[in-house]
Amino acid sequence: QVQLVESGGGLVQAGGSLRLSCAASRNIFSILVMAWYRQAPGQQRELVAAITRDGTANYADSVKGRFTISTDNAKNTVYLQMNSMKHEDTAVYYCFADQGAQNAWGQGTQVTVSS
Repeated sequence: QVQLVESGGGLVQAGGSLRLSCAASRNIFSILVMAWYRQAPGQQRELVAAITRDGTANYADSVKGRFTISTDNAKNTVYLQMNSMKHEDTAVYYCFADQGAQNAWGQGTQVTVSS
């Protein structure tokens, strides 16, 4: 079972940028899908961005053109570059790994965007 640890969250002004990192405990090359989810207070957890093993990326409509998901297999790390941030991006962001038979979640990192 892979272990995931997020970092990079914090407080940013609207219009600013943050980059989240998700460090995996083992090689991520064989993981089917790596993704970022977020959960705002009182809201359901929602998919933000996902990237498949072959490098295909998908995004929620709300973040298209602003967020970019990427991987560094040499560092076993997945990134989420967030630009032009909005107040509604405020949430706890979670890293997720779909290994087929098992899934794994990180502990989450808080992102707060001040308006």
